[in-house]
Parts: sequence; C-alpha cells; structure tokens
Amino acid sequence: MVVAIRAARGGVGNLTGADLSALRLGDARGAVDALRGLGWQMDDTLFDGDPATPVPITVPDLTHETDRPLPFGKNMRSRVSGWTTRALSAKPVKKLPPAARLAGLFLAAHSTSKLLGQIPPDLPEACRAALPELLRKGFLTELSENGCRLDPAVRHLSGMRPPTEEEKAAVSPEGEVKAVPAATPGFQFNVDAWTQWKGSATPALRRHVEAVEYCALCMLPPERVAEAFMVPARPQPFSKNTKAAYGKWKEVHPDRGPLAAKFTVAFRAEHGHGPSYNQLCVGLGWDLKRSLRIFIVQRLRANEWLTDTAPVPWTLRPGQAAQAQGITLPKARSSAAVAHARP
Repeated sequence: MVVAIRAARGGVGNLTGADLSALRLGDARGAVDALRGLGWQMDDTLFDGDPATPVPITVPDLTHETDRPLPFGKNMRSRVSGWTTRALSAKPVKKLPPAARLAGLFLAAHSTSKLLGQIPPDLPEACRAALPELLRKGFLTELSENGCRLDPAVRHLSGMRPPTEEEKAAVSPEGEVKAVPAATPGFQFNVDAWTQWKGSATPALRRHVEAVEYCALCMLPPERVAEAFMVPARPQPFSKNTKAAYGKWKEVHPDRGPLAAKFTVAFRAEHGHGPSYNQLCVGLGWDLKRSLRIFIVQRLRANEWLTDTAPVPWTLRPGQAAQAQGITLPKARSSAAVAHARP
C-alpha cells in the first residue's frame, strides 16, 4: 500500500530500508517475495544496502499512461503519502502489528470531520480482527459492528471530511485553484511586502511564520498566511443569538476543555505549529458558524483551557487549567517533571 501510493503517478516508487523497517512487518522478506510474485520489481539492496538510500520499486499495473488506477496529481500524491506515514506512526498504533495499523489507516480514511466513521465492508479479515485492539489502545473511542469514532488525539487524521466553504470557493468546477479572497477589506497580497515583513520579524517569530507558511500538512495559500500575520486582528462583537447558541452547545459538550487542549498537543506534534481557531473546531467536529466557533475558542481561553501568544496566529496550546490536569506540550511536560524532581 505504501509503495503503491508512492508509485501512483508513474509506476515507480522509492522505498528505503529504513522505511521498510518502520513498517514493522513480521516477515519483511516474505512480504517482498509476495509482491515479486505479483510482478513488482525490487532489488535486494532494500535489505542489504544503505538503509537511507532510496530503492526504486516498479509496480507494472501503475505504469499506464492513461486510465491509471490511482489518478493522483503531484500534490495530491505527496499529501496522501504523507498522511499515510502519519497515520501508520500515530502514537496509539505505531507499536501494534501490521494488521492493526492497516486497520487504523482504513478507519481514519473512512472517518469524517464530524467524527463519524464507517467500517468499510471490504476491510480485510485480519484488520477486522484487530479492531478491538484499536479501541483498547485509544485510537478509537467507540466501536460498533458497522461504525466507529476516532479518539480526539487522532481526529486530525480523518480522511473523508467534507470540504470547507473556503476550499469550495478556492477550486473552480474545472479543478483549477483560484486565489483566496482576502478576509480583510482593502488587503492586497504583495510578495515583496510579505518578504520585507518577515525580514523585520524576530528570529523566533520568523521561524513560527515559516512553520505555518511551509507546513506540508496545512498547505495554506501564502496570501492567507500573510494576511493573518500582517493585518492586526479586529475585536469581534458577538450577538445575543451567538451567546445563547453557545449556552446550548456547551451543555452537550462538557468535555470541551480537555478535548481542545489535547487536540492542540496532537496538532502541534504533527504540524510544528498550533492550530487556527477554524482548524481546532473542524478537527474536533464542531461544525458551527464562524462567529460561534470564535466565541467558543475565546471562552476556552478565558477559562484557561487554552492559551496563545496573542496576537500571533496559529499559537493555540494548553492553558493553565489543562496543564493542571497534565495536558501539556512535551517540552513543558519535561520542564514540569524536572521542577517537580528538584528538592
């Protein structure tokens, strides 16, 4: 599966010995021989050579110029491959047997941003037998005969989420990407101005900006990133209806604080930066109006479940209330442990 995705565009995909080891196969040579029996072409240097050297593997069924079984574009192939690697190495499953890890990948792919996952009818029997283990290890929080629910820590891996309104607006019927309209009236993206702004930032801020700008998972348009950092955030007024809607919403989400804090930890581990307000709410399945999403996050900040480095965007992380429950970023957790150990 890993090789097929990497070979989707031309029929040849690279795999290193280190990649093969990371798959934690019970019998790696047996697996390679089985693929050779299907006509896949791969050299023994995958086992005997430098584990960091890429070894090309040819998949005959994917070499067709037309009618490709996996019709990925270049960016899509890269994103799917990266998502596959992250899903297989997610903390709850990375030490499980191959069948369980593959089952986790199936379920993540068939889950949505609303957190409702369907167990595909063609799930291999070995994977189906491993489903209870995913529940025990915390990859799933619910499991039934035909459905499941991903744990908050891995919900960012859900694959079949519906596109956001912004994504719909950014893609034309022909599939061509359009410029993302500015959310701030009067803002016009200028490459030179953006470069100059980054040049005047402190080294720490510059590193954060570029972590967001070049995030291979978010793949945000540069104009959106520039606007978020260059334009000061304006105070957001909230109507009585929004506040009333929040009151009803929070009654059915009593665990909103811990869930949000845990999500920021998992998100930062994957992306190298914190989530935006929208990414947080979408990742947790809070499919709500924009004004209500903003109000929810502000209440989470006010109640110290979350904190950020305002006004810098993409800096959400666990607040004091979350830290008191042991929900912290890894560095903060290490620092806390050291402080606790001191006499």
